[in-house]
Amino acid sequence: MSRLTKDINKITGTIIGVSGKLILCAVIILLLAEGITRGYAFGHSIFYQTSMEPEPGTDKTLTVTDGESNAQVIRALKDLGLIDNELSIQIQQWFYEYDIYPGTYTLNTSMTSKEILQTLNEKPEEESGEAGGQ
Repeated sequence: MSRLTKDINKITGTIIGVSGKLILCAVIILLLAEGITRGYAFGHSIFYQTSMEPEPGTDKTLTVTDGESNAQVIRALKDLGLIDNELSIQIQQWFYEYDIYPGTYTLNTSMTSKEILQTLNEKPEEESGEAGGQ
């Protein structure tokens, strides 16, 4: 009986050990698959910009005040429904070396994030005209 109990315990321990290793491998595979999927989606949002709505979209007015940080402006863009991912547009702004100038801008939900950044990178006409007249 004692030998039979030892054999049963040995077999049970082996089964539990193999099951634990299989579960660990399955969890690692699932984490890798999820990480790869999310990483691809994030990279896609950075380098292949899409608009929030198809043409003609909706016009939105954004006012950037002097001293407002880029993060605050990007948060306002998200609140207006012009972008969906704040981090990707911050990376685009850094990567393409765009600045954000104070002023009032009319943006459209059919614009891509790169088009929005290009618009914010140009000084608004009111301010450019005032500076040129002085």
